[in-house]
Amino acid sequence: MDLNSKWGSSKVIDQSVFAPLCLSCLSADSSDYSEVLPDSFPSAAAEPLPEFQLEPEDAFIVKNRPVQLRCRAAPATQIYFKCNGEWVNQNDHVTRESLDQITGLVVREVDISVSRTQVEELFGLEDYWCQCVAWSSAGTTKSRRAYVRIAYLRKNFEQEPLGREVRLDQEVLLQCRPPEGIPPAEVDWLKNEDTIDPGQDSNFLITIDHDLIIKQARLSDTANYTCVARNVVAKRRSSTATLIVYVSGGWSSWTEWSECNARCGRGWQRRTRSCTNPAPLNGGAFCEGPPFQRVTCTTLCPVDGGWTEWAKWSACGTECTHWRSRECQAPPPRNGGRHCSGSMMESKNCTEGLCTRNKKVSIEHASHPLDPGAGVAVYAGLVGALLLCVVLVLCVGVLAYRRSCRHLHGDITDSSSALTAAFHPGNYKPPRQDNPHLLHASAPPDLTATAGSLRGPLFSLQQGAADAHHKIPMTTSPLLDPLPSLKIKVYNSSTLSSLELPAGGSSVDGEILSLKTVGSGPRDPHGHTLHREPGHSASATLGCLGGRLTIPNTGVSLLVPPGAIPQGKFYEMYLIINKWEKTTLPSEGSQTALSPVVCCGPSGMLLSRPVVLTLPHCAQLDPPDWTLTLKTQTHQGGWEEVLTVGEETLSSPCYLQLEEQSCHVLMEQLGTYSLVGQSIPPQPACKRLQLALFAPRAPCLSLDYSLRVYCIQDTPHALKEVLELERSLGGVLLEDPKPLLFKDSYHNLRLSIHDIPHSHWRSKLLAKYQEIPFYHIWSGSQRPLHCTFSLERGSMAVSQLTCKICVRQVEGEGQIFQLHTDIQETQPPHSPLPSGGTCVPSSQVGPYAFRLPASIRMKICASLDAPSARGCDWRLLAHSLGFDRYLNYFATKPSPTGVLLDLWEACHQGDADLVSLATALEEMGKSEVLVVMTTDGDC
Repeated sequence: MDLNSKWGSSKVIDQSVFAPLCLSCLSADSSDYSEVLPDSFPSAAAEPLPEFQLEPEDAFIVKNRPVQLRCRAAPATQIYFKCNGEWVNQNDHVTRESLDQITGLVVREVDISVSRTQVEELFGLEDYWCQCVAWSSAGTTKSRRAYVRIAYLRKNFEQEPLGREVRLDQEVLLQCRPPEGIPPAEVDWLKNEDTIDPGQDSNFLITIDHDLIIKQARLSDTANYTCVARNVVAKRRSSTATLIVYVSGGWSSWTEWSECNARCGRGWQRRTRSCTNPAPLNGGAFCEGPPFQRVTCTTLCPVDGGWTEWAKWSACGTECTHWRSRECQAPPPRNGGRHCSGSMMESKNCTEGLCTRNKKVSIEHASHPLDPGAGVAVYAGLVGALLLCVVLVLCVGVLAYRRSCRHLHGDITDSSSALTAAFHPGNYKPPRQDNPHLLHASAPPDLTATAGSLRGPLFSLQQGAADAHHKIPMTTSPLLDPLPSLKIKVYNSSTLSSLELPAGGSSVDGEILSLKTVGSGPRDPHGHTLHREPGHSASATLGCLGGRLTIPNTGVSLLVPPGAIPQGKFYEMYLIINKWEKTTLPSEGSQTALSPVVCCGPSGMLLSRPVVLTLPHCAQLDPPDWTLTLKTQTHQGGWEEVLTVGEETLSSPCYLQLEEQSCHVLMEQLGTYSLVGQSIPPQPACKRLQLALFAPRAPCLSLDYSLRVYCIQDTPHALKEVLELERSLGGVLLEDPKPLLFKDSYHNLRLSIHDIPHSHWRSKLLAKYQEIPFYHIWSGSQRPLHCTFSLERGSMAVSQLTCKICVRQVEGEGQIFQLHTDIQETQPPHSPLPSGGTCVPSSQVGPYAFRLPASIRMKICASLDAPSARGCDWRLLAHSLGFDRYLNYFATKPSPTGVLLDLWEACHQGDADLVSLATALEEMGKSEVLVVMTTDGDC
């Protein structure tokens, strides 16, 4: 554009004034145009000063990509960029010109490109900057400075958030200082990879310093938190900080006091509370204090009424009768006791029937004068009546004498042992020295009689038989203390009961130290005597030091830990496996018995801490398709559920630790127990069976030969029972029993024999196979189940038998016995059970029964019983040992660690080493306890 035409033809501008606008003048002159051009021209301009419509903005060079700076002004005849005080070459400008349609002014727009090299060539503290300079006829205008910087973002955070453990509702501060960068990094917070928006959740606050504040920690705020810094260059993630919001446990309200456990006399009441208000979560501290309280209580004992002695007969009345009375006051019935039975008064004729005749005679005498003959008849009648009375008195005396002689056989043998049981109280009288039927005091007792059963509380009988209310229970009688080795013999018909009491008064409370009943055993819940058969029972007298009862080769044992029996008390404890034909099955419906029925006792004894009953079972636990239930037998003979595994509550009286082939039950009430199971639909559960093949003992002297295949539960007790049965039948086990998984699929078990050499042998089985019904196996109602294959050989010279016996469940698994035997060759009997020399002792008493010494046990309990906020206490020990299925059971015990160690003792009675326990303590970091075990124990 011609400047003359722009500014008007009347004004002639000297071209020397615009000399600096030539390209040669823009090359290297660093002086400002303000020094060359005046601020205003001599002649007044018709145009205004340039006004920038677009000014250059700050920019950042990312990596090696150049940035574009742009400015636009109107009216403008020329626009050029100046960077760091120097004019940018005209060739580097990209100019666009247009005309504003509204104002008619010329609009000029200019772009330049700034590279990374240009910025890096600038040395000094000042940043690289550029600005626009626009000219018009009115003068020049400068834009704002636009700074160009090289963008970057460091890798390392100046401060990263740190994980924490905080209590519920606590304020939390997570700090984050992003890496250094240009432009400064923006910060976002992630919660489990989700961006936190304080606008949506007011519980979060992000400060100006990029810190995250959680106003009140909630359980849902337990998460992984990450700080993310980003700018135009890159994005950086901090390390993840884990925030754990824990809840310390709180006690629930106390339950109501339970009823007094003693129906009569002194007992206990108990109330409990649980650490569930709230329950500890995420490592929160367990509640401090005891979970239960126990106080003594006294229940008034019912006292049955008793008759006093009959009063003297009254005088003979006008009706020829006299009477006597008695009262129900010896003692009177109290506290719900029964009232006396019988009548309070008794009357009878006082003249033995003569009174009626005398009245008649006197009446007749009044009406008819008595003649001499009639008087003689009256006196004769009186004499006859008197003789009759004498005869009656003699008969009564003879009968009473015979009865007293018969009762003499029930007298007590020793006058110093005036003791009797609660049965037949009327048959015992103080011995008389002139009684020829009594045994001499110095004579030895007759032990040839059959021993009888002595049951019920023992009493000390005083001199008077009428002093029934003075009977003293033997268990609290001070008379026992000075008696050395007191032995009581009670003769009743052909039975003899012997009760031995040890000498000395070592028991603090006067309890009997041991009770051994000759010829009588423990009782089941119905009161029937349980039979102790060799190999199926164990017993021992145990005290406060505890012990262990084990029935060898059965997998059944009872661990009585130290302190379970109160100090000063001793009990003869027993452990019995009930024979299958003598007990009611615990299973019902589709349930199946998985363990033997075991009776431990004496039932009703008071235990201070749980004992551990170990039962073998035959449940296939992989996969876990079972609902397992522990049942106990009631006094009425039925079975009731104690607990279901996995459904325990604080009211469950037991804890069941399940292992692959056995279970261990922590209990405080002895009785009869068994484990039963039921399938969980839709998958059928499997129980493990054993198939045992028996044959007659060689040599065989008959042409007939039979093979018996038993189908039994896969427990040591079941196999032992079959071995004993076959031993009595003369059979031998041909090879080790084979396992078989039996499904709850309602399919029978099918047995068949194959490949018999028909030239020498013939099978007597008419069908192709035999079957054992499914229900017989699953319910266990008929044991031991077996099938017999009867064979017949062609001649006595045939001795080799080769065949196969196949056993399988229809549509299930199976086993094959490959038999090759010589029926004439005598072989030693095969037994999978250990020999007698390696059997575990049936009873172990005191410290010898436990692998863990008492000193180490006490130190472990002292170290782990106290709850730890970090959870490094008995709970972690339970987790390490695998006893953490229901921790609340242990939490209710005074020493949870002690109960865990008792369970560990029961689970490791076979291997008898401390490696597993030492490993668990080492993982917990309890080095001080490991040192004690190394020095005091055998690790």
